[in-house]
Amino acid sequence: MLPAGGTEKIDLDEIMRKYDVEARYRTLGGKQALLVTVIAIAMSLFHLYTSGMGLLLAIKQGAVHLAFALALIFLLYPATNKGRKDRIPWYDMALAAVAAFSSLYLVLFFDQLITRAGLPTTLDLAMGFVLIALLLEATRRVSNPILPGIAIFSLLYCYFGRYMPDMFAHRGFDIPRIINHMYLGTEGVFGVPLGVSSTFVFMFILFGTFLEQTGMGKFIIDLAMAIAGWSTGGPAKVAVVSSGLMGTISGSSVANVCTTGMFTIPLMKSVGYRPYFAGAVEAVASTGGQIMPPVMGAAAFIMAEFLGIPYIKVALAAVIPALLYYLAVIVQVHLEASRLGLKGLPREQLPHIWSLLKTKGQLLIPLIGIIYFLLAGYTPIKAAFYGILLNIACSYLNRETALTLPKYKSALENGARTALGVAAACATVGMVVGMATLTGLGLRIAGAIVEIAHGSLIITLIMTMITSILLGAGLPTTANFIVTSTMAAPALFALGVPPIAAYMFVLYFGIAADLSPPVALAAYAGAGIAGDDPMKTGFTAMKLALAGFLVPYIYVYNPMLVLVNPEPLDLTISVVTAIIGVFLLGIGTIGFYKAPVNGLFRILAIVGALGLMTPGIKSDLAGLAILVGLHLFQMIKAKKLKASAESAGHPDTNA
Repeated sequence: MLPAGGTEKIDLDEIMRKYDVEARYRTLGGKQALLVTVIAIAMSLFHLYTSGMGLLLAIKQGAVHLAFALALIFLLYPATNKGRKDRIPWYDMALAAVAAFSSLYLVLFFDQLITRAGLPTTLDLAMGFVLIALLLEATRRVSNPILPGIAIFSLLYCYFGRYMPDMFAHRGFDIPRIINHMYLGTEGVFGVPLGVSSTFVFMFILFGTFLEQTGMGKFIIDLAMAIAGWSTGGPAKVAVVSSGLMGTISGSSVANVCTTGMFTIPLMKSVGYRPYFAGAVEAVASTGGQIMPPVMGAAAFIMAEFLGIPYIKVALAAVIPALLYYLAVIVQVHLEASRLGLKGLPREQLPHIWSLLKTKGQLLIPLIGIIYFLLAGYTPIKAAFYGILLNIACSYLNRETALTLPKYKSALENGARTALGVAAACATVGMVVGMATLTGLGLRIAGAIVEIAHGSLIITLIMTMITSILLGAGLPTTANFIVTSTMAAPALFALGVPPIAAYMFVLYFGIAADLSPPVALAAYAGAGIAGDDPMKTGFTAMKLALAGFLVPYIYVYNPMLVLVNPEPLDLTISVVTAIIGVFLLGIGTIGFYKAPVNGLFRILAIVGALGLMTPGIKSDLAGLAILVGLHLFQMIKAKKLKASAESAGHPDTNA
């Protein structure tokens, strides 16, 4: 029997609604609930069918996908927080129907639209105007005003370009030209982002909801407890491991915090971690799920499309940076536990790993299967499709995990509902991409950044980091990556940074906005569960995620870490020195190793970490010298403290 971890009453729904806009949906009953369920299940079945039997043309696939999404958003999400949550008003019913039709218009009249390409009729333009307006409103409802605001600014920039300062000026485009580009072209609403959402992303989301129905969430937490719960500061390591594993199939930092954090945060508090630290650990671990393969918050699929390379190459390139990120968090929670003298949980209170694997180990087969399918050369959409079939089959190997009819219903419905935010964000951010292709703004921003930085790579990286954090504030992961890769990454391309390293760089810092006050949605959700100060939790999360702020710089200077032209020996050395550097970084941030570390040695530890994580023999040797010196000094200091404590009659001290 595991400890309860605390007796506080936590209103998880309230926390979700406060920090995750997508959780602010209506709770319906009767015929209206049935209507939503039918549409959601139809959406999932459509994607299952096209994934298995063959996709439609890209624009048709995207149009049907968006029609389902817009209809469900207007049915599920009220216009304001004060709107009624128990029924759908008539005007939202009407908006749902009009929005769906304006998207399906491209499917119903596809042949006619093709024959008059470039010469849209008044009706074509009217449908485009309606879709754009309703898409912006739907995105505002399911997300927040930030992304629609960026899209509106993009549309205005397209129109008023001739009035902009010289650096950003262009000739300007009239309204019909803008609508034609955004609605009837393949570089606007129905561009690459929506194409990825309507294929790979939806199927991986659906795969995740099927996994949830088999009890995967509880299995992950139990497995993490069995692996790490007994060790020093075990509950915090459980939070890191379980959130990392959950993050491989989850698309939201906040949802991940609320899923695993309900269990791990009270458990961390129960063994002695301070509440704000417990909330920060969960926030950092959950946010890291967005950079953990295979799903990476759906950004991996978008990145693969932008790069024009197989998805599996992106996933493999992300492995080393993600492991360094999580290793840094584990090192810090271990050192914090050692500093406070916190122990793990008694083994008799923890699940037995072999018993757990014997009874529910089959739940890992679909995950292993998906990795096999991807490595074997299957497309991501086929890998997800076969993964779902494998998950269904494996569920029946144990009566407790077997999928029943209500579970099938929940998996199909939840898959569609979970995909709504991603679909709306991808369609809306398509207009941002469309603006960039129409006006060339991305290259203009890149030129401005490089000019201001006077060609200095480090200054350009710092400016790109700040830009990515600001652009990523409050955006879903997919929209976050698309915006930052369109606006910020070209500056790095201009200085010769390999494209995959540049894209990974902006992805990391776009996601860092979830931990960086004043936005820090994941940290605030963790603080809500922990019952502590949100700002304190946010700044603690930033400290714990310091490796996440440093690792991107390292792989820009050493692209082998993202598998750019890797040489086996050099890659091995780079990984080993980076791991040692992460360890030194943890000592510097926590201020403990064997005994308390004073300020000077903390600074030296961080300097040594930077030396080890930066490519070069001299910097590696300098970092190793600092590590050896610190180790010897702390060993002597620890022995003196122990002897002093024993002579004082207090043999057990660790502070």
